[in-house]
Amino acid sequence: MGNQRVYNFSAGPSMLPLEVLERAGAEITNYQGSGMSVMEMSHRSKVFQKIFDETQAKFRKLLGVPEGYKILFLQGGASTQFSAVPLNLISRTGRADYAVTGNFSNIAYKEAKKYGTISLAASSADRNHTYIPAQDQLKLDPTASYFYYCANNTIYGTEWQYVPETQGVPLVCDMSSDILSRPVDVSRYGVIFAGAQKNMAPAGLTVVIVKEELAGAELPYTPLMLGYKTMIEKDSMYNTPPCWCIYILGLVLDWLEGQGGVPGMEKIKHGKAQMLYDVIDSSRLFNCPVEPGSRSDMNVAFRSVSEELDAKFVSEATAAGFTNLKGHRSVGGMRASIYNAMPLEGVEKLVDFIKAFDANH
Repeated sequence: MGNQRVYNFSAGPSMLPLEVLERAGAEITNYQGSGMSVMEMSHRSKVFQKIFDETQAKFRKLLGVPEGYKILFLQGGASTQFSAVPLNLISRTGRADYAVTGNFSNIAYKEAKKYGTISLAASSADRNHTYIPAQDQLKLDPTASYFYYCANNTIYGTEWQYVPETQGVPLVCDMSSDILSRPVDVSRYGVIFAGAQKNMAPAGLTVVIVKEELAGAELPYTPLMLGYKTMIEKDSMYNTPPCWCIYILGLVLDWLEGQGGVPGMEKIKHGKAQMLYDVIDSSRLFNCPVEPGSRSDMNVAFRSVSEELDAKFVSEATAAGFTNLKGHRSVGGMRASIYNAMPLEGVEKLVDFIKAFDANH
């Protein structure tokens, strides 16, 4: 390959837009005449504060985050929020509802049990997480402090195509793998969080959107760094935030604006996913285990007729410049993660590769 870039179908950390990488590269040793790299700046400096404020404002505008909600730039990944959410929110009634539709919502469900009475509102484990439960399948507790779900399940390739209706119980959603890929009515949520390394920035930044009125009721033993109120009061700067990642997020948001913002991105990403599902559904060798109506636009899971053929497909694809197509070890098969930065051309070429492989075998 030499210095040629591959089409990286990794589930995360994933591709970043080339123009973002090139711009960051051009500014890496001397950011806009400051004489230093963003990596070297004090987070208290005027020059970094400007980057921080502008990135926060761009994010608010692009996702349409209304008044009364704070945008926090934190660390610890989405996994840290598995603990922060119950610690901050469960004290109201001591109860919460969880929908378990994949690996990460299951980990979050187990973690929450340390802090209160947790009900399983729905689980798709009965069919190996190949579908998303419908609204009428949700067992809702009207006394729950919040209802928790994960919007997109990277390992299984499923995605919620609706927002659960919970009769006033605050919604909490892990949007790590589909944030900024489709419009979201933020006002319907209490908390939205997302690790950055799929659609936003390099690993190390976690964006948390909190409805302000829900902050400040954390359990008394909540660690200092996990309290939403503390982080709101200090505007995410109780300690040094992930400065470089915040800067890159700002560049990604500029790029996203150029794609037509979030509504523009939704059209692009849905088109990319549809191309892949169409070729898989019409092939003789391959199939997608996920039920139509629950299929993810971000992670396309598929498999061939045998594990041997799966392995052959992955190795030939890698040799052809399509990397990280092997499915997660827990489910096998293949998975093409096609987040926002995956160019249309990458998907078109993968589709051609799948067609050729299908014809040859």
